Amino acid sequence: MSNLKATSIDHVNMKVKNLEKSVEFYKSLFGFEIKQEENPNKADVPSKIIGNDTIKLCLYEVPEMSPEGGIAHFGFNIINFDEIIEKCKELDIQILYGGEIDWEKSKSVYIVDPSGYELELGQVSGGGL
Repeated sequence: MSNLKATSIDHVNMKVKNLEKSVEFYKSLFGFEIKQEENPNKADVPSKIIGNDTIKLCLYEVPEMSPEGGIAHFGFNIINFDEIIEKCKELDIQILYGGEIDWEKSKSVYIVDPSGYELELGQVSGGGL
């Protein structure tokens, strides 16, 4: 039997400290839209699914959550990469590590969302690997 051939990450489920602040952050930065108001299977936890045609984030409000642990960061490929610095300044989002990082085949900018998750905004999908 051959391996399954995954082509992209379908969605990410995330605990967030404040659902409304997180939704506004991702809407303002990426233009994500609310795709579903709440998860009917978890009606006791405030939640929303946000995203665009190719990316979905499932956000669950857990005020006492901490992003520390297994995930160092997750990355987004940014088509209009040259606009990142200006957009982050506009939204008062701190850029980590002194600014743009040059990799062998790509560049990245690192930021933090309202819950403390680190995001990598990359010029070339998968760093060109």
